Amino acid sequence: MTPAAPRIVSLLASGTEIVDALGLGECLVGISHECDHPPHLLDRPRVSRPRFDPEALSSGEIDAAVRQAMTEHGSVYEVDAAVLEKLDPDIIITQAVCDVCAVPTDGVREVLGARGIEADVVSLDAHTIEDILASITQVARAAGSPEIAGDAGGSLRRRLDAVRAAVPHADPPRVLGIEWFDPPFAPGHWVPEMIELAGGRNLAGEAGQPSREVSWDEIRGLDPDALLLMPCGYGLDASRADADAHAERLGEVAPRAIAEGRAWVVDASSYFNRSGPRFVTGVEILGGLLHPDRVPTPDAEVAAVWTPPA
Repeated sequence: MTPAAPRIVSLLASGTEIVDALGLGECLVGISHECDHPPHLLDRPRVSRPRFDPEALSSGEIDAAVRQAMTEHGSVYEVDAAVLEKLDPDIIITQAVCDVCAVPTDGVREVLGARGIEADVVSLDAHTIEDILASITQVARAAGSPEIAGDAGGSLRRRLDAVRAAVPHADPPRVLGIEWFDPPFAPGHWVPEMIELAGGRNLAGEAGQPSREVSWDEIRGLDPDALLLMPCGYGLDASRADADAHAERLGEVAPRAIAEGRAWVVDASSYFNRSGPRFVTGVEILGGLLHPDRVPTPDAEVAAVWTPPA
C-alpha cells in the first residue's frame, strides 16, 4: 500500500466485497463482524459487533431480539470506538438502507463525533440494481480512483445482459420469494428486480421499497409456480433448517410448487441479501433454477430443491 493510499474501514459486508472488486484490498484496514468474503481480507480487525448472539436463536427469537435492541438502543449493532480510533481510517463505508442489516450511517457519525475521529463516511444506500452498480463507482470516487470503477461495473453488466438475453420473456413463471419466516416477509429493494431479470414474475414485494412483513393468510392464495426460500442473512444450510421448521406453513402457501420440485432454498446471505457484486451471481442462480434449459444449473452449494421433512 502506497503512502497516499486511503485507509478504508468497511462496516458493511457488501462494502468489503466492493472494495475487493475494485482492487483496493490493500487499503482495507478494518471490517465489520458480518464480513465473511472474500477470504483473503478476513484477517482485518473487526470494528463492530451485534448486541445479541443470533447463533442459537430461531427466526422468531431473532425477530424479537432485533425489535428489543431497536427499542432499547436504536440499533442492532455497536461500533468498537477504540478499535476504530486506533485504525485511523480516511474512509468508512456504511449504509442507511436497513438498520437491522448492518451498522447504520447515523450511528457511525455519532461515534466519530464523540471520539473526534475525522474520516469521510461513504453511505451505500442501494435500493435497486442500478443503485448497487452506482455504489461501485461511489466507492471508487471516494478512494480517489474513479477510473477503476469501469472494469468492475462493466463486467457485472455484461453478465446481467447474458442472463437477460438467455431467458424467455413470454409467460414467465410466477415466483413467490420469502425473505423471513417468523413473521413472514416478502422481499424488497433489488430482489424483485433479480427475479424479473432472471425470467420470473415476482408475486410479492416491490422493487426499490423495503422488504415488507406479510401474513401467511395474505400469501396463501397466490399459488406460485416457484417458491424461493431466502431468509435474510442465512446461508444454504441455515435456510434449509429454517424452512424445515416452517414446513407446514410453506406447504399451505405453495403446495403445487413444492409437489413439482420447484421450491428452492438458497444461500441468501451471499447472493441475494447483500448490495454487493455477488448479487449478479444471484441472478445467474435464479436463471438456472427457473430456466435450466437456458441458463446453467447452479451448484448444490448455493441452491437446492426444498422438500418438506418427512
